[in-house]
Amino acid sequence: MADRLPAAPWTQRADLRQLTDALGADSMRWVGGCVRDTLLGIEAHDIDCATTHHPGSVIDLCREAGIRTIPTGIDHGTVTAVLPDGPVEITTLRRDVATDGRRATIAFAEKWEEDAARRDFTINALFAHPETLEISDYFGGLADLAARKVRFIGDASQRIKEDHLRILRFFRFQARFGDTLDEDAVTACGELAETLKGLSRERVSSELLGILALPDPVETVQLMDRLGVLGVVLPEAKRNELVCLTAIVAGEKAQSVEPESIRRLAALIPPIKVLAETVAARLRLSRAQRARLICAAERGPADGKNPRALAYNEGMTCAQDRLLLSAQSIADIRDWEPPHFPLKGGEIVARGVEAGPEVARILQTVQARWVEEGFPNSARVEALLNEELEKPG
Repeated sequence: MADRLPAAPWTQRADLRQLTDALGADSMRWVGGCVRDTLLGIEAHDIDCATTHHPGSVIDLCREAGIRTIPTGIDHGTVTAVLPDGPVEITTLRRDVATDGRRATIAFAEKWEEDAARRDFTINALFAHPETLEISDYFGGLADLAARKVRFIGDASQRIKEDHLRILRFFRFQARFGDTLDEDAVTACGELAETLKGLSRERVSSELLGILALPDPVETVQLMDRLGVLGVVLPEAKRNELVCLTAIVAGEKAQSVEPESIRRLAALIPPIKVLAETVAARLRLSRAQRARLICAAERGPADGKNPRALAYNEGMTCAQDRLLLSAQSIADIRDWEPPHFPLKGGEIVARGVEAGPEVARILQTVQARWVEEGFPNSARVEALLNEELEKPG
């Protein structure tokens, strides 16, 4: 692995040059994901910067250079620079003073190595000089990156005790970057799995969904299950559901469908509506995520008989989820646009039906038949309406 960051589009951004001039090249380093991903040949999206300047100085220096800042996490040393080609998080060098597994009390540090030491994994503690692109590697991150190994900085158990969420972060990074398993990390994650119960549901949910959103998390989720980690964060997931996750990932690939975390979460729990509601509440899912999970839980063998009717009644997203989860083709709805029902209540009133519940009943009945028949034209809808109106009342 090179000891210098290769040139990438983001390293040549003019607005980053402006930021470097403002803070001083020797007082800042690119750090974290942008360095790691660039070394792996992956496009970097989020640019993070570490600096020896304290937050107040960062704000002042940026203001003098005409750069607007937002104090996004100023209590923890983070200021966001608003730049033309994308924001940059600038964080003052830090060291941990005290930790309790959920949060840390920090103090500002002076040395790059001190800041690197408080980070979670060696591959996330690589710094790059903004001008020379020379990499500072204090804990063997370059070698681990070359070996595709996710390894904690220092003692794995101690690092997890400092922040319990690092268990789930380990599995997310293992799924993304790991080919070789670090046995110390695996052992520590298994032994300390129960500590995840003390974390906020939002933090657990974010990491779990992040794992499930990756291209192929099956092997990692199976490892989480063997170690007892999955049972802590998602006790509803049993052996059959792990098989279902394997099938859904394969089905998405076979039908060229992008990975989606809620669909895969649905694969990990039995298709029972009340169970989906329980999981959605525990993981503090958004209203839209909750609705999607519940709709997916209502899947059944009949879904594949009329995919377009399913898509019309439940929405395209839910229909696609349910078909994939049932190992059925989505070909009939892939590029299909649901038609507009060509009948309104006013037309029924114009035919002599008093406005009210009866109009709604007739409208729903005709619409249901229209859907069942495959969305015929307006002439057929008129015929269906006549049949309904001619029924003895």
